[in-house]
Amino acid sequence: MDILHIAVTLFLIMDPFGNFPVILSLLKDYNDKEKLQIIIRELIFAFVVIFIFIFFGKNIMNFLGLREESISIAGGIILFLIALKMIFPSSDPMFGKENELYLVPIAIPMIAGPSLLATLILFSSQYGISEVLGASLISWTLSALIIIISLKFSKIIPNRVFSAVEKLMGMLLISLSVQMLLDGIAKYLHF
Repeated sequence: MDILHIAVTLFLIMDPFGNFPVILSLLKDYNDKEKLQIIIRELIFAFVVIFIFIFFGKNIMNFLGLREESISIAGGIILFLIALKMIFPSSDPMFGKENELYLVPIAIPMIAGPSLLATLILFSSQYGISEVLGASLISWTLSALIIIISLKFSKIIPNRVFSAVEKLMGMLLISLSVQMLLDGIAKYLHF
């Protein structure tokens, strides 16, 4: 898998189109300048977490006694559940109204969520840190640009556009999640 394929997978997991309507609703009580400051701060927090997991995720995995196969299977299951929620969204809010917007919920778990972190650990051990770091930078930058540009044009872009793109990304993510699950099972069974 080359850096572009890794970046596409990470981008789909970050899901900026699906996260944006939730981010927009979380930021509704802030003015435009504050919204931009919060978004930039949260994107930086998310990248720091991504960076930590690229370099130390394998050590964390070893400390917890987890095998690569279990991360692959668990990551596939989590991605599958997230993809289902993207295709069949719930009317329930993802986060309560009282949450302070500092690290949680925008940076973690919306941008750098458990499925992304599990995927980073898996990819870092399979493809090498430099490829995953480059792919992460590409996918994070693209996600950041989409969120910031969407924020600027949020008054003229209808929510149904974000909803349609989220459903499409959910379909792609289901395929990726099934492949991760099958790869983990095959590796565990030594196929």
